[in-house]
Amino acid sequence: MDVLTLLFRLPFMPLRGFVQLAEVLHEQAERELRDPASARRQLEEAEQARAAGEMSDQDVAHAQSQAVGRVLSSPANAPAEASPSIRS
Repeated sequence: MDVLTLLFRLPFMPLRGFVQLAEVLHEQAERELRDPASARRQLEEAEQARAAGEMSDQDVAHAQSQAVGRVLSSPANAPAEASPSIRS
């Protein structure tokens, strides 16, 4: 790497590290949000709260729709876009 290039990039290195850290945290949060196990835990907690009388049936239904919606809106479950066809 050229010394002059390094001198110009050096002040921005902490910012680049911060941006990379933010991207990693965002990806991890998305994985946890879309994780089916997380949705299952939320559904189990809602059922336990209803059994204990802490939640109404309407609240449980709302929690169920949120949990299912999170899993179904997952990028992994989204339909793949049509890829360009390869012509031979």
